[in-house]
Amino acid sequence: MLAIGAVTGAQPTIAWAKAPWFNDVRFLDGVSAGALAEAAMRTMDHGHALDTHSVREGLRPWFEAIEVVCAREPLPEAMAKMAIFLRACGLTDASFALCDRADSIERIMLTEVVRAGTWRKLGDPDRTATAFQRALALDPADWSLYLDLADLRAEQGDFTTAVQLIDQGLEHEPTEVTLRAAGAAYRARLAGSPDDLCELIGLVPHLPNDSYRGLLLDHACAGPALPTELIAEARRLQSG
Repeated sequence: MLAIGAVTGAQPTIAWAKAPWFNDVRFLDGVSAGALAEAAMRTMDHGHALDTHSVREGLRPWFEAIEVVCAREPLPEAMAKMAIFLRACGLTDASFALCDRADSIERIMLTEVVRAGTWRKLGDPDRTATAFQRALALDPADWSLYLDLADLRAEQGDFTTAVQLIDQGLEHEPTEVTLRAAGAAYRARLAGSPDDLCELIGLVPHLPNDSYRGLLLDHACAGPALPTELIAEARRLQSG
């Protein structure tokens, strides 16, 4: 199952799953919910668009397989991962519906994170925040949830709340570089603190994601009355 997920992710315009055995009951009877979920996640590994009409048509056997396997083995974590796949295919209503079915079995943090991502894709920051808050209620020790919610508040221009959320996350994972960098960026943006911008400049090379590094530097450099030489140094990091 993982193999067909991988080849689908590499070449989603080819309808690999339309092979006659894919939706054969005898085949699907041997596919666990966990295996189907992991295979569905592999379809997104290469970053190709799955939400075009032609690709969705080729992926239709996957959607049918999800229905069959989830009816037989409704595991919330696996269903949440399959809901990510449905969202990537542009099927946001189906993604929400699968999250609701997962909740009817057991409420878990991942399902709310998936909902948050779907609301974010739909451009609804308030419902995105509400879903992240529910996720935090289910797993208040997960530092990444504080970061997700802080980033959302920063997008909305609420840097005070963003800083507070980062501080809460640091209580659970005080050495996490991404949290520390985000905290420095949001404090620099809020208060125009040269020390915080210096801290961010020191942490940025350790962040793995180029676009996130650029986003944090953009926020920080917009802080009030920051020294021009520090801003120039930060901008040099953006340009490589």
